[in-house]
Amino acid sequence: MTAQNFAAQSLWEMDRAHALHPWTNFGPFEDQGALVISRGEGCWLWDANGQKYFDAVGGLWCTNIGLGRREMARAIADQAERLAFSNTFVDMTNDPSARLAAKLAELAPGDLNRVHFTTGGSTAVDTAARMVQYYQSCMGRPQKMDIVARDYSYHGSTYLSQSVGKRPGDRVDEFRYKTDGIHHLSVPNPYRRPAGMTEAEFCDALVREFEDLIDRVGADRIGGFFAEPIQASGGVIVPPEGYLKRMWEVCRKHDILFVADEVVTAFGRLGHWFASWDEFGVQPDIICTAKGLSSGYIPIGAMIFSDRVWNAMAAQGERWFTSGFTYSGHPVACAASLKNIEILEREDLLGNAARVGAVFERELKALEHHAIVGQVRGKKLMMCVENVADKETKALLPDELNIGKRISDVCEGMGLMVRPIGHLNVMSPPLVLTEEDVGFITRTLDKAIGKVTDQLVREGVKLG
Repeated sequence: MTAQNFAAQSLWEMDRAHALHPWTNFGPFEDQGALVISRGEGCWLWDANGQKYFDAVGGLWCTNIGLGRREMARAIADQAERLAFSNTFVDMTNDPSARLAAKLAELAPGDLNRVHFTTGGSTAVDTAARMVQYYQSCMGRPQKMDIVARDYSYHGSTYLSQSVGKRPGDRVDEFRYKTDGIHHLSVPNPYRRPAGMTEAEFCDALVREFEDLIDRVGADRIGGFFAEPIQASGGVIVPPEGYLKRMWEVCRKHDILFVADEVVTAFGRLGHWFASWDEFGVQPDIICTAKGLSSGYIPIGAMIFSDRVWNAMAAQGERWFTSGFTYSGHPVACAASLKNIEILEREDLLGNAARVGAVFERELKALEHHAIVGQVRGKKLMMCVENVADKETKALLPDELNIGKRISDVCEGMGLMVRPIGHLNVMSPPLVLTEEDVGFITRTLDKAIGKVTDQLVREGVKLG
């Protein structure tokens, strides 16, 4: 065993013996441990053994400007030396926090001119849920506290944000979730719409379901609607044409705050700073963001909200907004985010995401020739392959086949990382992606799906 392999084995053993990973699956983890990543540059990762991988996952929807940026490292180090920490509670701030708040107000649509910094996306959504209640109470509607979200949504992993979300794999028997005051509507997945229903009819039914819920619960009780513009971890679900705008119009009619969870879609993934307005024509009351805000270099999140909400909360002057975190407006995290935004602007990475993203959509779509690929869907640099047993009926393969993981394992053996989520394979590569990179991803995934399909046939698995 080489020195490098010995060091890699030691790291693997330490992690396996001591770490509880997010979403740990205990059996496989105790048997196989974790892949130890040691270095990253651009879209590429190297594990502790020196094996190289193209990261089409983009970290976790987040490495937008790519890894290994020296100017990012310098910005972080310079700020840590100048001012490593300063709290922002009550009446204190710091230079980077003030400048980042102003920059986000400049980039956000409409009158979203106010910013509350958090530690990540989960805490941004958690705070937004609390702000919905605070705002409605300030408006003289203390009973208007209920929240509406959708099935297959993911809004974070705090107690409250995970209760707002409802992705099936997140709801385990060993945990309890808040259920009172939280309602869930049908997932707006056109691929899984009822047989014989057009996409337009499906959209009508979804909007009507929201209106029926309001009639049943009472508009005087529903305070906020939470929606990812594209449902990310729930399956990269792009809603029917016009759906989001119509849901927003229903919210406006009933004084329900529209909260856009743009933790994934903001900062270029769809070719825009924020997708709500530019992609879907929706002006939210609140936007939650994280991930691409710093491209994953430093943990940070932000809740951006409207002047209207601020004015209502501040109307009487003596109120206190009793929510926040030790690391809200952390100077190093804010400095990293400012440098990240500067790079996104200077290198026109939003434009690159739009241009190369269109190629990515087109090239991946060709994978639908495979017998097990039911649909390739998504927008720009946010894509998903849904694997099925029967393309006609859209029936899924048995869970025990772990089809998404089987495909991702084969890809990994060929130097490509794609994310398995049940029967899905999800991709969200960095915004520095090139057309040549697109070719590598699609060719490798094509070979991997073909190889796994052959394995299934040899194993006697019935395919439609």
